Amino acid sequence: MTETANIVIVGGGLEGLAAAWCLAERGETDVLVLERGTLCSGMTGKSSGIVRCHYGVPSLAAMAWHGVQVFSEAEQIFGTDIGFRQTGYVVGVGPDNTAPLAANVEMHRSLGVPVETIDADEVRRLLPGIALDPFAAFAYEPLGGHGDAYMTGMAYGTRARALGVRVRQSTTVTSLLQRDGGEVYGVRLADGSEIHAGTVVLATGVWSPALGATAGVDIPIRAQREQLLLVDQGEPTPDIPTFSDLVNLQYIRREPNGDLLVGNSDHSTPEWADPDDYVNRADDPFVETAIAKLDRLLPAMPDPRLASSYAGCYDTTPDYNPVIGPSPAPGLFLLVGFSGHGYKISPAVGRLAADLLLDGISSDAAVDGADFRYSRFAEGKPLASLNPYVGAGEMR
Repeated sequence: MTETANIVIVGGGLEGLAAAWCLAERGETDVLVLERGTLCSGMTGKSSGIVRCHYGVPSLAAMAWHGVQVFSEAEQIFGTDIGFRQTGYVVGVGPDNTAPLAANVEMHRSLGVPVETIDADEVRRLLPGIALDPFAAFAYEPLGGHGDAYMTGMAYGTRARALGVRVRQSTTVTSLLQRDGGEVYGVRLADGSEIHAGTVVLATGVWSPALGATAGVDIPIRAQREQLLLVDQGEPTPDIPTFSDLVNLQYIRREPNGDLLVGNSDHSTPEWADPDDYVNRADDPFVETAIAKLDRLLPAMPDPRLASSYAGCYDTTPDYNPVIGPSPAPGLFLLVGFSGHGYKISPAVGRLAADLLLDGISSDAAVDGADFRYSRFAEGKPLASLNPYVGAGEMR
């Protein structure tokens, strides 16, 4: 007999599990999640887990604010620690970006986000030893910080299962099933068996284009390799806020063991990669550039050394924003292209996916589901910041 489910979610990573959890919370439990490996074993575990609401796209800022609220209550919601540490979040800009910063702060306040502009003395108090000569303005979100994407995804999955969602691991989907009229009605597995569904949700990140192509859907995603460093400063990093440096285009946050995680915010020359075959460590030129930037930012590190490095891939769309909604093929729903934003907005992604799948419209007036429509690229209407930053427009 052919297995069936009302909704089949292909991909057991952070976003697919968030959707499963939110669907189940709304009473839709005839949901089957299919994961080719083990849950959260793909790019979810590579996330740097930054939590901030600082976006120039209002829908994204509102989604991130919902994420902060869920993460803040994670123990009560999920009954477990998800690794969220509310250390605060600071963003610093140079003279050419003070106007966009002020405009974004005002927009965030209108959405209810607790945020304030602070001066250099306050930043130095929050981040001892930081060098601020190139900076002209700062915004501070006291409720921001960082979390653990793997722990969070597993919490979504545990809660979804407790509510009745089925999960199958080590189950590879090789193609989508499609009727002559173009409607997707299920998936074919590597063993040749089929699972039929009312709706198939594709939540496979960097691997989405290949599966979309089996139903004739061109998913505009490329895998963008990103490198991260773990730096031992010579003594444990204090419990500092996450800091986004939009002058040097770098971000830093504290790791649980006291190392400093150093990430890249310069996406002007992206490195496209094969998500199944890329170097899982930082290249020497990247290390040299990143360390030089870090030395300028934190010149008083006691005895810095590179502890480790790794790399992952963003599932990047042309406008660096996700696709959440129906595809051109009836019966196929896309939950892809998070372009590095996925962790912080994942609770809202799950909620929006559940809203669109069950009601066809977002339940949050501040989040317009049409912003994330597939057709925006063909329409020539990419989703863009209202207040873009010079040099960092892709990620803001």
